[in-house]
Amino acid sequence: MSYALQTLWHERARYASGVLAVTFSAVLIALQCGLMLGLFKITSIPIDNTSADLWVGSTAVPSVDLGKPIPLSYLTRVQGKPGVTSVEPYIANFANFTRATGGTELCFLLASYTDYGAAGAATLLTREKLDALTLPDSIIGDESDLKRLGFLDSPDGKAKINGKEVKLVGTVKGLKSLAAPWVFCSLHTARHLLGFLLPPDHVTYLLARCESPARAKALAAELREQHAADMGAYTAEEFSTGSRLYWLFRTKAGIAIGYAALLGLVVGSVITAQTLYSATAANAKEFAILLALGIPRWRISLMVLAQSFWVGIVGIILSYPACLALKYAAKQVGADVDLRWEVLAGTAVVTVGMALISGLFALRSVRQIEPMTLLR
Repeated sequence: MSYALQTLWHERARYASGVLAVTFSAVLIALQCGLMLGLFKITSIPIDNTSADLWVGSTAVPSVDLGKPIPLSYLTRVQGKPGVTSVEPYIANFANFTRATGGTELCFLLASYTDYGAAGAATLLTREKLDALTLPDSIIGDESDLKRLGFLDSPDGKAKINGKEVKLVGTVKGLKSLAAPWVFCSLHTARHLLGFLLPPDHVTYLLARCESPARAKALAAELREQHAADMGAYTAEEFSTGSRLYWLFRTKAGIAIGYAALLGLVVGSVITAQTLYSATAANAKEFAILLALGIPRWRISLMVLAQSFWVGIVGIILSYPACLALKYAAKQVGADVDLRWEVLAGTAVVTVGMALISGLFALRSVRQIEPMTLLR
């Protein structure tokens, strides 16, 4: 292994293109996966930015924005259960937004209690903003959606939702949406705006706090078993993951981004394989000398694989600072690249594996080497 590393260092000019190919591939894979995770993390914002441990809704809800109305009476099914400390209603529903300057936009209402610390209240909403939402027909939106909703061209901050006038009383930062903009309001405002779209005494979800995450998981399983016919129960973590996976695997956007990440892997593999094959073929004379000296062919093959391994390792090392720099650059334009350790570790494993597979292809040139070539 050390001899292979020494050879790689002395022949660094020959292997530089292979290292760069591996680096490029690793950066592309990490950024594509990080961008994919960051993008679809937006789809679970209503879940991730509340303090609820348990979400109760209709059966088999694939994503938080696809919940159906359930009777408020279901609250009695959750209240009083061992380990439950509080339960409260939550409304999440699409609505038609009309800008003050004209034109319409689909928005998504998120309504909860306006008490500070309520399980359904977005964690980024301060006490002052929650108090402002107690005003009739008042709403709060994310800064990134203000232009889209026409508030930048409306000095009085007024617009209409489902034909009823609303007023923007504040903004938050960091809760931008992937599709329809999130619009935060009180339960009273949501019922007024939705009207007949939400039946009386119905809500979209019931949010509960539990004594511990373990109790929330056990309670979710218990409620699903007892009320499988008309109600679903999910821990916040399960519901968040399910919402992201739905958008990733069952929407065209998720499939397109996943395909782009796969394409980056394929392109990097092809370039790396060709580069290592060329470098190995260029060393044919040196390998022929080793064979003439009695070195077994399998030892030479092992050295080629070791060189491929180190090409992968060096490529990973070089890709890490490049990924961090590109993540920072993406953040400046509002894109979230989620480079969690699982992404980086997975990229490292895939990259090294790709380099080793490329090394196996390069072994074809080793099999064609014969000591007789020294006489030509």
